[in-house]
Amino acid sequence: MTAPTLPGPPPTAEPVDFETYSNYGDPSAPSRGGLFRHSAQGDTIRPPYPIQGRIRAGAPEPGADRSADPAHTTGAQLAGQFPAAPDRYVLYVSLACPWAQRQLIVRQLKGLQEVIAVAVVDPIRDARGWAFRPGRGLTLDPYNHFTFLSQAYNATIPDFPGHVSVPVLWDTTTRQIVSNNFPDISLDLGSEFDQWAANPGLDLYPADLRGEIDALNDRIYRTVNNGVYQAGGATTQQAYDRAVTALFETLDDLESRLGDNRHLFGDRLTEADIRLWVTLARFDAVYATHFKTNRRRLVDYPNLWDYARRLYQQPAFHETTDFDQIKRHYFITHAHLNPHRIVPIGFEADWTAPTRR
Repeated sequence: MTAPTLPGPPPTAEPVDFETYSNYGDPSAPSRGGLFRHSAQGDTIRPPYPIQGRIRAGAPEPGADRSADPAHTTGAQLAGQFPAAPDRYVLYVSLACPWAQRQLIVRQLKGLQEVIAVAVVDPIRDARGWAFRPGRGLTLDPYNHFTFLSQAYNATIPDFPGHVSVPVLWDTTTRQIVSNNFPDISLDLGSEFDQWAANPGLDLYPADLRGEIDALNDRIYRTVNNGVYQAGGATTQQAYDRAVTALFETLDDLESRLGDNRHLFGDRLTEADIRLWVTLARFDAVYATHFKTNRRRLVDYPNLWDYARRLYQQPAFHETTDFDQIKRHYFITHAHLNPHRIVPIGFEADWTAPTRR
């Protein structure tokens, strides 16, 4: 058992229907906060992630009014603290989404598969957003019987007006979203459930490196994780040029950094490696073509490609990676970039090839 379920079979969402409901993110459709909005200069503006509760070992139960909680210091709509406990929380994820895969990797590295439950949405979404449908690598929702993830948001903030995103960490006790703020979720999974973890000794965010990890994570987020979206979503040449230049400057620096190191911080696997890796995993399969980040491919970087394969060959990485779902999500969902929804065959790449280290 990893979380209480509701009686009876969970329902299934209606099939994807672009003709009736339009495309996800279409400003004329009722998608309530699409991904690609832009500044006057053509830069992509990522929507906010306003539900920012935290898991804390020993925390009391959250009050009814989370916004009045003294821990509410982030400016988020909802903050507050929730107690760490087994068999209580559910991760709602998409295997296609890099922000969501981070959580699955940390969950498996820490050995929390029997502590934190998971439900997996369909990678294809029309304007109604993420949905629960049957299929290979997908699940329905036995925990709440939601058919669309928007129902979780509306249960937490009535008539939620924003971007319905994954990952979501859901609390089955108070029946609300703890957080949709992906950087916080993985940090809490990596530290607050050690009492029940199969691998409690793994510290992905060690105190002696936190300042350096935070600085590198900030750069990787701005120029790589979000940088590919900045390039792909740019609506002016200048915005695209800025994004793609910063992206490859960082990749070049990371290539040098990994010349003598197994990981970004020597021999220690940290949160920074996980945050970088999920973008590398999608780089040649999607971003190099779909987002036009094509100055070089991942396979053209000897050190980065070796590093990416070495991590992939660990179960927590390859068992949470589904290249088919990744490709279908991006190329079918983003009709403004790929109006005929053709999924390309992609570059050949052997992720299982031997590595140097």
